[in-house]
Amino acid sequence: MTTDAVAPEEEAEDRIPRARDARHRGAYVEMLISAGLGLVAALVLSIEAITLAGDPNAALSCNVSETISCTKVGISWQANVLGFPNSFLGLIAEPVVITVAIAGLAGVRFPRWFMNTAMVFYSIGLAFAYWLFYEAYFVIGALCPWCLLVTVTTTTVWMSLLRVNLSDNTFRLSERAHERALYALRIGVDVWITILIIGVMAAMIIFRYI
Repeated sequence: MTTDAVAPEEEAEDRIPRARDARHRGAYVEMLISAGLGLVAALVLSIEAITLAGDPNAALSCNVSETISCTKVGISWQANVLGFPNSFLGLIAEPVVITVAIAGLAGVRFPRWFMNTAMVFYSIGLAFAYWLFYEAYFVIGALCPWCLLVTVTTTTVWMSLLRVNLSDNTFRLSERAHERALYALRIGVDVWITILIIGVMAAMIIFRYI
């Protein structure tokens, strides 16, 4: 009677892809849920933008007060930076993210150039989302609940995408830097950073508007 012995090196090699696959699944699930919520928010904001185009004084469902008001934010120039409602960009971008997440969950491994390009474009989107939050908070003086949801989901999608890229080392970090990045992911540094960012935003909103 014989038993199949597995060398320690083979066990280690087996654990690495399994752990990486687990991180990928978690990242893609988070990406899928976040993009789905972002798409809903973008759809609602697009409908409201069309409503405001017909009647700038329209009372929208998310008008809670003078400072929590989609109307006040929606009629500002910041809501139409490119000459059309910003939410239209979400209607374009979120389905792409959803497709990538579903493909990732199905086991698709995208080429390095694709993931790095996605990281660049979504980084621009993240910067844009936080610029809009800054404008709403400090300049317009009112907040839109649906816009806040977009800011949160953009943050979580960006973190998910970063997690996948760090796991696969698409940035071509040195071996030592990559090991440190993997360790940071294992202990949940990215999760705590996300929680901290959202927590700071929530505290800012409560302090000034609630």
